[in-house]
Amino acid sequence: MTEEAIEKENKAIAKAYKELLKVSYQTLTEDDKKLIRHAFDVAVDAHKDQRRKSGEAYIFHPIAVAKIVAQEIGLDATSIAAALLHDVVEDNPDYTIADMERLFGETVARIVDGLTKISSLKKDMDVSLQAENFRKMLLTLNDDVRVIIIKIADRLHNMQTMDSMRHDKQVKIASETLYIYAPLAHRIGLYNIKTELEDLGLKYTEPEVYNDIAEKMQESKEEQDTYIQSFSKVIEKSLNKEGLNYEIKGRPKSIFSIRRKMVKQGVSFDEVYDKFAVRIIYKSDLENEKFLAWKIYSVVTDHFTPNPIRLRDWISSPKSTGYEALHITVVGPKSRWVEVQIRSERMNEIAEKGYAAHYKYKNKEDKEDNLDIWINRLQEALENNEADAVDFVEQFKLNLYSKEIFVFSPKGDLKSLPKGATPLDFAFSIHTEVGMKTRGAKVNGKLMPLSHELQSGDRVEILTSENAKPNSNWLDYATTARARSKIKSALNADTKLIAEEGKEILRRKLKQLKITLNEKSINELVNYFKLKTSLDLFYRVGIGTIDNTKLKAFASSRSNAFMSYIKNRIRKPEVPKDIDKDEITSKYDMLVFGKEEERLNYTLANCCNPIPGDKVFGFVTINDGIKVHKKNCPNAVSLQSNYAYRIMQAKWIDSSQRVYTSQITLSGIDNLGLVNDITSLISDNLHVNMKSISFSSDDGIFNGKITVEVNNQTMLKNLIDKLKKINGIDKVTRV
Repeated sequence: MTEEAIEKENKAIAKAYKELLKVSYQTLTEDDKKLIRHAFDVAVDAHKDQRRKSGEAYIFHPIAVAKIVAQEIGLDATSIAAALLHDVVEDNPDYTIADMERLFGETVARIVDGLTKISSLKKDMDVSLQAENFRKMLLTLNDDVRVIIIKIADRLHNMQTMDSMRHDKQVKIASETLYIYAPLAHRIGLYNIKTELEDLGLKYTEPEVYNDIAEKMQESKEEQDTYIQSFSKVIEKSLNKEGLNYEIKGRPKSIFSIRRKMVKQGVSFDEVYDKFAVRIIYKSDLENEKFLAWKIYSVVTDHFTPNPIRLRDWISSPKSTGYEALHITVVGPKSRWVEVQIRSERMNEIAEKGYAAHYKYKNKEDKEDNLDIWINRLQEALENNEADAVDFVEQFKLNLYSKEIFVFSPKGDLKSLPKGATPLDFAFSIHTEVGMKTRGAKVNGKLMPLSHELQSGDRVEILTSENAKPNSNWLDYATTARARSKIKSALNADTKLIAEEGKEILRRKLKQLKITLNEKSINELVNYFKLKTSLDLFYRVGIGTIDNTKLKAFASSRSNAFMSYIKNRIRKPEVPKDIDKDEITSKYDMLVFGKEEERLNYTLANCCNPIPGDKVFGFVTINDGIKVHKKNCPNAVSLQSNYAYRIMQAKWIDSSQRVYTSQITLSGIDNLGLVNDITSLISDNLHVNMKSISFSSDDGIFNGKITVEVNNQTMLKNLIDKLKKINGIDKVTRV
């Protein structure tokens, strides 16, 4: 680099640093500024020889991460310093954690250590690397919750600057982001960051879809602004009459959430009715906040009819993330549903900054108490370290996304549980011992089964007994990660005891059949009984489901197999010389894999039933060879994120020889001859073969399901387009 370029870059670095101090959300004291300056100097020195893929100096990355931590998440000087230093120990051998502690104190060193541990995990584990990484990452919360917050900020900046990376790397990182970082940001209450992570995730996993929706959003922006103005006009007069100090804003829904709605409801972009929400933000002191929120609610509902089922009161019972607001859905101008969010300025800050905004309104002791409660909540989901890593992440993720309900103990204490929770979840949320000894439950004074789904406002009393203990049915009744992990641990302990006895029984029984219990015979038995592990085998022998008769059948099949092996060695069947293997496969194998476009054996995944023309990828399974999934398969993000090293590129090369099964659902208004129109269109016009067909009509509404055989995606698309044109049909979707 020329001297001029170096000078220009140094000026840009200094400018970025000054901006960091300027945008900080917390008020920085002189000591804070000194700490941040010191951290900045060390980071500049540690990264002086490093550049990013884009070519710019590496130091811009830690500054950007610190900026997100300071401005968007609103954390304190300690966190800003830790964000500046987050890659120092990992990237520069001259700096150690001990140096960090000496230079910046114990807290900063602990956070940097947590972040370094996440980055430098071993890469040679055969379990799902990503799930294991995530688990370790979540467990670093034991040290300090700020580790995870800075990690989210780090991921956000990486997602914002991913353009110069290889495509496969982009897909892997974006899938991982959708799989874990976005839900984590949601759980921590960083809603703005969660939205940005989801949108960027979609941008790299499904670029065509993302760009299409982004363009359409841009086109409809003007119409949206006009609509919000017409909405505001109706209520402004009444709000002004009440002497309120407020502003009304429109907030477009994220591209990711619009995409999710389109997929979930099987509708096009134009059919998604709530593409934006209206937000009323009012000024108020703490005393009158609640009163004014309900006052605004009554003004809005005086002018627009509300949907009573869609009222969300998070002012009386805030979410566990600290989120407070009133949400109402009303019939707005032009008879469109509009979601209206009512928040004070304080509530709005909490919604945008998450927990950090709480600190601004608390004294020092309260701040620390609040953070402790929050860490403990997250900790509950992370308590059991024995669970299988992928299982763990899936369970944790379910708990992150779930909506909350609030139930009362007999004494009137309020407990927050995920939607769908049962009395068993409630029991484990009180204490593990209460959960383990649960015999039954009373909900609102009535005896209810342990599988009963609790509703907000229920009063729950747990009945315990010293003799009660978990059984395998409990896993069907419990939904929270905490309850499930405790039940699994208890069941595993029982299973292991029975399995140990089963192993000895098996050894004795095999001895009578003249078979030695060793690794080879155990593997043969596991395969023969179609089990997964030796523990399954020993357990089944222990409880008696694999008995003498079954073991004798195994022994005779073993000797038969040996005899046929001997015969085959003596008389090998001749393979006709004139059949060319390539000629056989060329007619049927339509898929090619990897850069070399190899032809390999594969099966099509049942979860998404790909057909030629769909965008697909191959996934190398442990037992079933290569499974082919659609790129937008519900499981794609999880597979690409958790098992990136098992993903293979795949594409269709020719689809003229093979027939594929696909299912279509139709709905509309029932009229005479509709079924005939549909069936004749399929059979006569398009020569598509129908495998099965079912129609139902309910009070004038018609629903149908047709399974058809087609050669490729284009044929299917044509069929769907033609079906849509039939009079009376409202919606046609491919399952």
